[in-house]
Amino acid sequence: MDSKDKRTEKNKHFVASLEFAIQGIKTVFKEEHNMRTHVVMGIVAVIIGFVFHLATWEWLWLLLAIFLVLVMEIINTVFENVVDMVTDFHFHPIGKKVKDMAAGAVLLTTGFAVVVGLLLFVPKIWQILQDFL
Repeated sequence: MDSKDKRTEKNKHFVASLEFAIQGIKTVFKEEHNMRTHVVMGIVAVIIGFVFHLATWEWLWLLLAIFLVLVMEIINTVFENVVDMVTDFHFHPIGKKVKDMAAGAVLLTTGFAVVVGLLLFVPKIWQILQDFL
């Protein structure tokens, strides 16, 4: 049987698609330490957001930054898994480039999230310090 004969049908049911998507999120959370770290940091940022009573526009920036990092981590994991599958876990210079670029995308997005966090929280912390002193 040729690999072309092994066809998969596109999933046509929303509930089944949703279950597969949730399974994918569970898998990346279970298998990727960095994903768990990003989720914890996102939760910390949300808690701090509640403490500082962020305005709606501030929440939008904060949540955008958090979700961009999470999505990029998922995409990075996809690239890593595809490269590993294609190379059968053997080193390949193009595979390394792909993995490095995907990791770079996560790094850039995380940098963006840090800048957003600093812009949102540092002025609020500074104001508290000034009021205290």
